[in-house]
Amino acid sequence: MAKAGHAWSRPAAGQGEAEEDEDPLDARIARTGCLEQHRQLQECMAERQDWRQCQEQVRAFGACMARRQQRQRGPGPARPTD
Repeated sequence: MAKAGHAWSRPAAGQGEAEEDEDPLDARIARTGCLEQHRQLQECMAERQDWRQCQEQVRAFGACMARRQQRQRGPGPARPTD
């Protein structure tokens, strides 16, 4: 169950809200560039109340976060050529 104050326990923030009212988790996700996928997942969860019925949104959010991690890591170690 989502803890009180987490975005799943309240409606998604409107665009007109002041930034200081933003949930800290939402702010961190916004910095990843995956906020839209996260909000779509939140909306699905709020509507269906079952993450298993939101697999498309779960995968989209996970893929976005994985791309973000790969960009942060940069290219892997150089492999020697034979």
